[in-house]
Amino acid sequence: MVTDFSEGFRKGKRKNMLITTVLCIICIGINFLLFGIVNGLGLPLYLDSVGILLASVLGGYIPGIFVGFATNIINCFSDPSSIYYGILSVLNAVIAAYFAHKGWLSFKKPLMLLLLTLMLALVGGGLGTLIPWFLDGIYFDSESIAQKLVEAGITDLTAAQLLGNLLMDILDKAITVLITMIVLTLIPQKVKSLLQFNGWMQASMSDEEKEKLRHIGCRKVSVRTKIVLILIAAMILMGAVATGISFILFSNAAIEQHFKLVEGVSNVAAGFVDGDSVDRWLAEGEGSEGYRETEKLLETLRNSDDEIEYVYVYKILEDGCHVVFDIDTDDTEGSPLGDVVPFDVSFEKYIPALLAGEEIEPIISDDTFGYLLTVYKPIYDSTGKCVAYAASDVSMHHIANYQRNFFTGMSSLFLAFFIVIVAVVLWVVEYHIVLPVNSMANCADRFAFDNNETLDKGVENMEKLSIQTGDEIENLYNAIVKMAGDSVDHLEDIKRKNDTIRKMQNALILVLADMVESRDKNTGDHVRKTAAYAKIIMKKMKEKGYYPDQLTDKFIDDVGNSAPLHDVGKIKVSDMILNKPGRLTDEEFVIMQSHAAIGGEIIDQVIGLVPEPDYLNEAKNLAKYHHEKWNGKGYPEGLSGEDIPLSARIMAVADVFDALVSRRSYKEPFSFEQACDIIREGAGSHFDPLVADAFLSSETECRNVAESFGDTSVTGYTKDDHVDDSGQAR
Repeated sequence: MVTDFSEGFRKGKRKNMLITTVLCIICIGINFLLFGIVNGLGLPLYLDSVGILLASVLGGYIPGIFVGFATNIINCFSDPSSIYYGILSVLNAVIAAYFAHKGWLSFKKPLMLLLLTLMLALVGGGLGTLIPWFLDGIYFDSESIAQKLVEAGITDLTAAQLLGNLLMDILDKAITVLITMIVLTLIPQKVKSLLQFNGWMQASMSDEEKEKLRHIGCRKVSVRTKIVLILIAAMILMGAVATGISFILFSNAAIEQHFKLVEGVSNVAAGFVDGDSVDRWLAEGEGSEGYRETEKLLETLRNSDDEIEYVYVYKILEDGCHVVFDIDTDDTEGSPLGDVVPFDVSFEKYIPALLAGEEIEPIISDDTFGYLLTVYKPIYDSTGKCVAYAASDVSMHHIANYQRNFFTGMSSLFLAFFIVIVAVVLWVVEYHIVLPVNSMANCADRFAFDNNETLDKGVENMEKLSIQTGDEIENLYNAIVKMAGDSVDHLEDIKRKNDTIRKMQNALILVLADMVESRDKNTGDHVRKTAAYAKIIMKKMKEKGYYPDQLTDKFIDDVGNSAPLHDVGKIKVSDMILNKPGRLTDEEFVIMQSHAAIGGEIIDQVIGLVPEPDYLNEAKNLAKYHHEKWNGKGYPEGLSGEDIPLSARIMAVADVFDALVSRRSYKEPFSFEQACDIIREGAGSHFDPLVADAFLSSETECRNVAESFGDTSVTGYTKDDHVDDSGQAR
């Protein structure tokens, strides 16, 4: 049976995984299909989140997050900037799955649908606007709406852009939510249940049961919280280290790439300039032969790459940089030929080398002309003398933009991965650890040892969990199930042995009591009959609610088992007194009375030898006090009222009644009715009135016991015939 379940369990898991995979593929296809349609129609919409919402609502968190993340990864092949927006798709999936989990997605709850639309729009239109702002250069599809808002009177372009994007995204997400809700309405509930992705590693349960197990309290911190905290700390640390190292490597590569660009431009510029003509150009001016042609070549070189900021040629002299060429840019007009440009602070340490005509290393400076990467290349005349330097600059802000874009992309990708991994880990922890462990704990907590039925039920409930994690949790579960089964078998064995011991014990008590009573030829089956009467009395007292605090099931059991020992003290009374056919003398009656105190002493000695006296305490009370009277005129201590132990007060009624209806060598039996009248008359004086009432209310049961032992009913006897000179039954 276990094998059949395991096989069925594995088949169910494979089926659920296959259905979830198909659902994810279909939802990814829906995203691209709808986006292609609206894009082909030229509509200012995206509708690329419909599949994400459907996967989240129908499958749950994991499928929704996977569809959102996969959609962006696929988009990266055609639009690399999509990598920046992966976090938005993942957040949309989480939001939609949360609304579905809470049961808020229904046309009957329009406010919840409106709230979902606004939250999705805030993610798409809000965060989706901040990312390109930070990147500084990504195109906004909602620009026309922003322009209309500006024309309507919103002067803040940033606010206009944000509001325009939000309005556009609200429309997009409203249509997305509407499509999702229509699809949900059309799908039958049975199909929805099949599409729900689950990770059960045990017998499945309802959402209510799962929620209860998920929130079983812990003394300090739950395993789920510990694992998530460790995961978050590890991911943040690893993410920070990985991002930092990647950023440094990227920055160095970007600087190296720009250095090669500037170095190449400077080398080409140096090749364009005729070193023998430099002094002539400075002396004759821009009209000098070859000057304009060289200038045009440098302009072409300057315009060959947008990242080249400046291209110029300087002759370095003691008084500064003498301009030979300084190519104009769109923003800055170059210095005229012959103009002297002072040395920037960043170049002071290189002046001796420049004056000597030597090559210098690339320079990164932030001075008069901005934050620049500069490369100087010597220009030689025909004699090999350095007559000038060709230089080009690239703005370091370009590199900073690359760094910012790279960091943004890495951060967005990391956050998306972070949510994906946390979601997966939470799913694994919940289904592989938390729910199985809490299920076992809950079952064990409800494991009862009351009787065989509850024991078997506890083992059955534990077996029904059928935990199949395939790891140490499953090993623990199997060990617990085996231990529970073995414990039940062991307890049942102990119970059987205890029952046997109890029966032997009761049998020994009866044998001992019979040995004592057999010396008294007057009493016969007295110990058995009094025990039967005592049980009847206690049962009726419990029905009537008398002494509820004392009259427990254990008390009744203890009194019933120990009742045969109530006359054990007679073992020390001589046979002559026990079997005397007539009345006892005063001296003889004193000896007869001593059997109560002697019985208490005998049982007290036994109690001292037994580690768990259990019912022997009541046996002592019965033996010592069953001749005490409610009015305090009994023996051996003259106790009265409730000072007399309850068990002894019960035995007093049973003992006297049996003495009345039984034939003795010194008297004939009373009729049942006469005996009951005597018990009734003694209530409140000789007997506890509540005990007497319980006895008299059980007339039928007591009559059956008396007749079963052959006690006869005769008439004509008087009350005094059943007592000794002291008025006390023997």
